[in-house]
Amino acid sequence: MKGWRGEAAVERGSHPLPQPGKGVWGFLLLAPFTAFVLELALGSVLIPLGCVFSSLAGDEDVPEGWRQIVLLFRLPRAITAMLSGAALGMAGLKMQTLFRNPLADPFVLGISSGAGLGVAVLVMGFWTLGWNGYLEKSHMLGAAGIIAAATIGALGALCIVLVIAHRVESNLTLLIVGLMIGYITNSLVSILMQFSLDVQMQTYIAWTFGSFAAVTWHHMPFFVVAVLAGIVMGGVIIKPLNALLLGEGYARSMGVNVKGIRLWIILGTSLLAGSVSAYCGPIGFLGIAVPHLSRLLLRTSDHRALVPGVILIGGAVALIADVLSQVPGTRIVLPLNAVTSLMGAPVVIGVILHRHQAMEAGS
Repeated sequence: MKGWRGEAAVERGSHPLPQPGKGVWGFLLLAPFTAFVLELALGSVLIPLGCVFSSLAGDEDVPEGWRQIVLLFRLPRAITAMLSGAALGMAGLKMQTLFRNPLADPFVLGISSGAGLGVAVLVMGFWTLGWNGYLEKSHMLGAAGIIAAATIGALGALCIVLVIAHRVESNLTLLIVGLMIGYITNSLVSILMQFSLDVQMQTYIAWTFGSFAAVTWHHMPFFVVAVLAGIVMGGVIIKPLNALLLGEGYARSMGVNVKGIRLWIILGTSLLAGSVSAYCGPIGFLGIAVPHLSRLLLRTSDHRALVPGVILIGGAVALIADVLSQVPGTRIVLPLNAVTSLMGAPVVIGVILHRHQAMEAGS
């Protein structure tokens, strides 16, 4: 926390914030591009890089099987992973700034839990109510049905949070409310699971593992529009975000409408986290880890650098996690959430240890 406040204080003083060198930005631009290419080349079937680029260029000399794998399966998956990582990184950055808590993440408002409840109601609740015949006739258990259910659940949680955020002034109160929404929704999911069959429980659990493969070309336009809209909503409030680093009092003294900005942040974060949860499942740890990796590489808390930084780093980290989850060269597919947890948990531990050392040094 000391580093965040110190750099924000520099910004309002006479000395400019240190800017990252061109080499750092070159690395940040190269990393997602490299990871994107690896995502297209690696998997259960290893495809030479030359054939990958030829497939993207429309060369019909590439073996038909490889070309279909690249264009129909791996390309939409790579785009989904890159956008999801950018979305969660941006959402995490805004949450950590709003609550001035380095361990805040995009799901702190209960949006992910709401999405999970929506999926649980569709997958398990309809059987509990005896509506399984309707489900079988309408084929609602497909990808589109799960996406719709998760979206409705996320929007329901968002409406509750927005109503409460409009009535209270304290960010701490809002944080506690978000956590309570998560507990309530998780409890309801547990109750539904108690009355569900094994096949329905397996469908829900498979969704909770997370996957970037669920977004097909048919779903892609909706997913892209939602994520880009959320990213733009974060990009237009860079100056207020910098002001919030020193607290709400300082932000008000700079003419920032704190209550309005808070609602804007909640809307943008909910759109980002809700979209990713609906289409890909609850992807953990990226929202916490990516902003800290950005601060570490860029050595600044200035959102003018961090906003593009979390977009690039988030995309690269999500792509790398997805490549690792597929265990290239084998038919083994690991749960994506397990891989992101293994990558993100050490970052969170490092942040906690760094804060502890900073507190000891300050005392």
